[in-house]
Amino acid sequence: MNITDSLMKLWESTGIANFVQPVDPNITNGFEQFLHQFGSPIMLIICLFLLWLGIKKQYEPLLLVPIAFGGLLSNIPVADIAGPHGFLGIIYEAGIHQGLFPLIIFMGVGAMTDFGPLIANPKTALLGGAAQFGIFGALLLALCVFGFTLPQSGAIGIIGGADGPTSIYVTSKLAPELLGAIAVAAYSYMALVPVIQPPIMRLLTTKAERQIQMSQLREVSKREKIVFPLVVLGLCIIFLPDACPLIGALTFGNLCKECGVVDRLSDTMQNALINIVTIFLGLSVGSKLSADQFLTLQTLFILILGILAFSFATGAGVIFAKVMNLFSKTKINPLIGAAGVSAVPMAARVANKVGLEENPQNYLLMHAMGPNVAGVIGSGVAAGILLALCQ
Repeated sequence: MNITDSLMKLWESTGIANFVQPVDPNITNGFEQFLHQFGSPIMLIICLFLLWLGIKKQYEPLLLVPIAFGGLLSNIPVADIAGPHGFLGIIYEAGIHQGLFPLIIFMGVGAMTDFGPLIANPKTALLGGAAQFGIFGALLLALCVFGFTLPQSGAIGIIGGADGPTSIYVTSKLAPELLGAIAVAAYSYMALVPVIQPPIMRLLTTKAERQIQMSQLREVSKREKIVFPLVVLGLCIIFLPDACPLIGALTFGNLCKECGVVDRLSDTMQNALINIVTIFLGLSVGSKLSADQFLTLQTLFILILGILAFSFATGAGVIFAKVMNLFSKTKINPLIGAAGVSAVPMAARVANKVGLEENPQNYLLMHAMGPNVAGVIGSGVAAGILLALCQ
């Protein structure tokens, strides 16, 4: 090999030489040809934009920053970091494809969650269930209108649960090819809860309804808090075993928190363990933000369906709260129905904020936490239903 060939080989191994792909004669569509040639630089710009959203705007930074950086790494030409033998590919296979990382995060979520408000006012669990309407509404739209397959539609629908780990878990089982787009949509819309929900809440309620004041919740005993996760797991075992991986992880984490005898385990799940797994989860999800998987018409449809699913879920929670008031002597503020989505505790804070705008003495935070944590359980149950129906 002469010096010219060596220099040419060196040039061909650089990123500059590989950022733009050669024309593919098999691609006849001009736009698709453009995406084929310039996909990597476009995705690098998109990932930098996601980094900006996470750092500057603080939109779900704990996951958006590692997801965006994983996307940067996966779009570096030649390096094959996200390939089967790259380190992101290895992490993805072990943690996402096998479904391990979302389950560990659910343990941490369980260890950080106080189900006291839900136990004190059990009927608010119905609001968490009603909010899951968005999942199945988006599923039907994806299947009947946008032409996705049933497994893909189930994976898209779970965005309406506003639960990132659940979205990743279901998508990895049903439609792994859509993981990047669905993960970005799920976490982006979760971060935009304070923007998306208030207009819907105001549209569906009257000023008088938003001013409804609720009585203080009763004090929940330690025994009730210990028994609760066991009862939830027992019901899941009887009625929906497919949801047991997620619900089991959630209830185990919560039991460790409430029992008071394994504080070291609870502290580890709440802090070190969930932080470590969040890093790996974000990077491995970002590995699916490659140009050939993300820059498609399907991604646009997923983003549209995601916002519809989230809006449907918010609206369903509010409307169901109003229906409950028709049959109840003790009125509940319909705003807390919007907290039935699983974005804990952001959705509860938004409900409280909108309530305070109408009545400065109307503190709804603890009341909203009931449907909010019910939404966490509801999204896990909905995931089990989707896995049973769509696999």
